[in-house]
Amino acid sequence: MTESIKILPIPVEKYSDYRYNVIFKAYKWDPQVEDHSTVSKHAVLLEHGTAKKLATWAEQLSGETILMEEELIHRAPLAKELGIPHKIYKSLNKLAGYSREKNVRLMRFDFHPTETGWAVSEVNSDVPGGFPESSVMPEIASEYFGGYAPFNNVADRLLESFKTKIKPGGTVALVHATAYSDDRQVMQFLGDYFDCGGFRTIFAAPDHIKWENKKAYSIIKGREGEIDGIIRFFPLEWLANLPGKSSQDGYYDCDTVSCNHPIAIFAQSKRLPLIWDNLDTDIPTWKKLLPETIHPKSIKSNDGSWIYKPALGRVGEGISIKGVLQEKELQMIEKSARSHPKDWIAQRMFNSRPLITPDGEEYHLCIGIFTVDGKCAGFYGRISPYRRIDDKAKDIPILVSKEATNAG
Repeated sequence: MTESIKILPIPVEKYSDYRYNVIFKAYKWDPQVEDHSTVSKHAVLLEHGTAKKLATWAEQLSGETILMEEELIHRAPLAKELGIPHKIYKSLNKLAGYSREKNVRLMRFDFHPTETGWAVSEVNSDVPGGFPESSVMPEIASEYFGGYAPFNNVADRLLESFKTKIKPGGTVALVHATAYSDDRQVMQFLGDYFDCGGFRTIFAAPDHIKWENKKAYSIIKGREGEIDGIIRFFPLEWLANLPGKSSQDGYYDCDTVSCNHPIAIFAQSKRLPLIWDNLDTDIPTWKKLLPETIHPKSIKSNDGSWIYKPALGRVGEGISIKGVLQEKELQMIEKSARSHPKDWIAQRMFNSRPLITPDGEEYHLCIGIFTVDGKCAGFYGRISPYRRIDDKAKDIPILVSKEATNAG
C-alpha cells in the first residue's frame, strides 16, 4: 500500500491561485476554522488499482447497508438499540412505504490507511458533506499533476440519478439550515449544478415545505408549488427538534423523491454494529473493514486500545483518542460514555499510518468515498496532523493515476 499512495505539494508559486480558485470555484467560502486554514497545500495521488479497490469496497458496503436498512424497517424493536432520539423512533413506523427505486440513496464511507491495510471508521449516512470538495477541487488540482485525474463526480452522479426519477425541468428543493453559510455553500454548489442540468431549484428550510397527500409543496413566497424532488442537508435529529410534528413526519412518509430519505438514520447510528448478529442480512465487507465495535459497558479498563464515539456524532466530534486530546476532554468523553452508554459505542482503535510529505511533514488521511444508489460517485479527502479527523482537518484533493496498475 505504501507505494500506491503519495502526498505531494501544490507548486508553491501556484498555491495562492489554487486557494483562490478553491474558494470561488469550489464554493469553499469558509476556508478557515479559527486560526486554521482548511485548504491543504498538498494533494493525494492514488494509483488506479488502489482507487478501484476502494471504490469496489464502498459499493459493497453500500449494498450491505441498504439491505440492513430495509430489514430494520420491519424490525423496529432492534432499532431501540441504536441510540436514536425518541422523537425520531416514534416516527419510524411511517417508513413502511419506503421504496429504494423511488428515492436517491447517498452515502459516504470513510476509509483510512493503517499499519495493517485499509480500515473503515464509519458511514456518513444521513447528510454527508464534501460535494464541491470532491467534485471541483480535484479538477482544479489536476492541472498541477500530469497523469492524474479526478475519480468520478458526486454532483454529476446525483444529477443523473434525479434525471431517472423526476421529469425534465422539475423542481428540486435544497433543504438546509438557511442561516448558516457553511451549509449554504454546499447547497449553492448543488443548486447551480442542478440548474445547469435542467432542473429548477429552490433553497428552503425544512419548515418551508408542507405536505399534502404525501407530496411536498413549497410555501416560500413567490416560489409556491409542488416539489418534485428533495435534497436534504439538514440532519434528521435537528429536524426532530423543530416545532410542528406534521411537517416533520411528512419527510418519513412521502411520494416525493428524496435524497436522503429518513431511512438513513439506521446506518447513521454508530451503534448499528451492536445488532449485526441479530439481523438476517449478510454483511461480510462491513465485518472485514470496520474495527471491532462493542457496547461501552463492555470496557472495564481502557489502556488506550479503545476509543469512544457518540452514536450520532458528526465531523469527528466527541471521539476520544489518547495522545491526541487533552486529558480533561478525554475524561469528559469517557465519563459521558459511562454515564449514558446507550448514546455511545466503543471501537477498537486502529493504527493510522501517516503519509509523509517530501518535506518530512506527517499527515493522517481520511478518504470519504461517496456512493449514489450503490455506485461509487467520488472521493473526498481530509488530512490532519493528528489521528482524529475533525472540524480542523484540511480538505485535500484526491487524484488517481490515469493508467491502471496492479498497485494497492
